[in-house]
Amino acid sequence: MAETPPVKLRLDKWLWQARFFKTRSLAARLISDGHVRLNGARVTKTAQAVAVGDVLTFAQARRIRVIQVAAIGTRRGPASEAQELYLDLSPPEDRAETPDRVGARPTKKDRRAVDALRATGPGEEG
Repeated sequence: MAETPPVKLRLDKWLWQARFFKTRSLAARLISDGHVRLNGARVTKTAQAVAVGDVLTFAQARRIRVIQVAAIGTRRGPASEAQELYLDLSPPEDRAETPDRVGARPTKKDRRAVDALRATGPGEEG
C-alpha cells in the first residue's frame, strides 16, 4: 500500500526534508530563536504545522529566503526530490561586483622596498 503524504507537517521537519538545514535540530534552533516567519508572522514553536501554500521567510547564508510550500514530503530524499517541495520566491541575489585588481603583484624588488620602509619606522630616515 502506497504511503500518502500528510496534509500538514511540523515546520522543523519540513525545513529539514526540503534540505534547507543539514539537521532537524538546526532547523529547530532557528525556529525557536524566532528567525522564521510563517505567512508573515514570527514563529517560535518548532511543532507549528505547515501546509501547502504557506510562505516561509528566513535568513540563510547571508541572504533572505522566501519559500512557498508546494508539497508535503514523506521522507528526506535526494536534493532533486527536495526541490519539488517548494517554490523559491526569493529576490535575485545582488552580487557585489568584485573590484578590479589595482595592479600586478609586487615584484621581489618592490617587496624589499616596502620591508625597508617598514623597518625604518614612521618618521625615521634611512
